[in-house]
Amino acid sequence: MAAPTAPTPTSTSKPRDASLDDYRAHLQSLTALVQACAKARDVKTCDPTAVGPDDEVPVASQPSVQTGTAKRLVRYGWLRVLLSQAQDKDAAPPAKPKTAPTSEQRAWADVRPAPPTTTQLLESAQKRLAADIAQAATPAPPLPDHAQQRAAMKQVLAEREFADLEETSAKETAFEKVGNWLNHLIESALKASARAPWLGRALVWGFIVVVCVGLIWGLLQLERRWRIRLVPEDRGPAPGAASAIPWQLWMEDARRAAAAGLWREAIHFMYWASISRLESKRLWPADRARTPREYLALVADDDPRRAGLATLTGSFERVWYGGRPAGESDYLKAEQIASALISGIGAASTEVSLKSGRSVAQ
Repeated sequence: MAAPTAPTPTSTSKPRDASLDDYRAHLQSLTALVQACAKARDVKTCDPTAVGPDDEVPVASQPSVQTGTAKRLVRYGWLRVLLSQAQDKDAAPPAKPKTAPTSEQRAWADVRPAPPTTTQLLESAQKRLAADIAQAATPAPPLPDHAQQRAAMKQVLAEREFADLEETSAKETAFEKVGNWLNHLIESALKASARAPWLGRALVWGFIVVVCVGLIWGLLQLERRWRIRLVPEDRGPAPGAASAIPWQLWMEDARRAAAAGLWREAIHFMYWASISRLESKRLWPADRARTPREYLALVADDDPRRAGLATLTGSFERVWYGGRPAGESDYLKAEQIASALISGIGAASTEVSLKSGRSVAQ
């Protein structure tokens, strides 16, 4: 009865970073270990843990400028398995059959020879380690720098058809990753729908709903842009418009003229202060060629500011265009109306203020 096969040992330690000298010394110690195991064939001598960790050996003697120091991982798992098997003696050869083998059996024996014994495997391991030691003793050639290939590639890239060749930007790389992710997602969904038919129908209807929502959102955005285009662009008032000068400056000019006793000029400035304020509130589009009556016609009949603007317009026309002399009382009335219009007070409040002013005067 054959002995039970020992479990395959594994290396739990990480590979060690070994130089060429360390690698050769390790191979020599492994050779001695295999020779001792071949003689003793016991558990103590054929210990798989005595092999040690795997080696990371530099490929070239000098590092390359482009790739740095290239390394090769040398694994010894095969040797650990062999030492674990070598702890048991070789099985006795099978007894020869009493009858002569048939032609089919001889043909099968020629096609499939008998497996090697553990003793033969240990001899092969010694030869393999000796070959590795001889190879490690030979200095490794330096890695080629491929200067000729790089020169040929630069010459090809210098041609006219590659003049517009640019490196892939980070944005394009991100889009490519998103596209790959979507493709992977769709592929996974198709595989899942093959197992669950209802999932495929849900994906189709979900896609239709997403497309419809996107179309509705796009149409709403287009309609909003068209509405914005119907509104004239606000590029500021024309240089000659009343609102081109802030109403505060018109008011200061009016008060300076009143302080100097120039009542006609004071009423003139006070009127344009009111027009500038109303125009800055977008009550009408700015226009430098509009007359006082045209300004008044732009105000709706039900607008509470219309009555006060009509009174101020009449006073301004009589004094400025009609040549009527003006006094301090005329200016004070105009200032009171203009202040009400500028502050946004309606016609009712303006009329009450005017009546109270007349009663005080009387």
